[in-house]
Amino acid sequence: MIPPDGHTWIDLVSHRIPTERLAEWAAVPSCGAVVTFAGTARDHSDGRDGVDQLSYEAYEGPARRRLVAVDAEIRRRWPGVERVALVHRLGEVPIGEAAVVVVTSSAHRHPAFASAQFGIDALKSTVPIWKRERWSSGESWGLEAQHLVDVDGFTTP
Repeated sequence: MIPPDGHTWIDLVSHRIPTERLAEWAAVPSCGAVVTFAGTARDHSDGRDGVDQLSYEAYEGPARRRLVAVDAEIRRRWPGVERVALVHRLGEVPIGEAAVVVVTSSAHRHPAFASAQFGIDALKSTVPIWKRERWSSGESWGLEAQHLVDVDGFTTP
């Protein structure tokens, strides 16, 4: 991964996310705070013991546009944030490796912490990325969390 020339690093990657490199990129002389959040693949989920494989897919064009919007909102809410990295892995992610990394930096810790938390929450809520889990007794694309229904069962509000 080649870091961008600007103050934002947005990417969807099919390889291990270089978490330390992202944090180093965000650490500039004007910033006394760098906050890194790494969401790692874990070996369980609600009611699903023995998760042994995770994989992610995205609508890449819309996903990138939504990541840009998350960055813009971070900067609107916390104008002192210097650098923002929003990187999500696609494809298979081994248990224990990062599936998503959010890094923010600012002169002080409060905006860095708040903007990083907002960044991961907004990314998970607004960016079209889907996770498939495989566990000891099955697999699922995680559609349950999106409250999807079949077309024949759909009723208008």
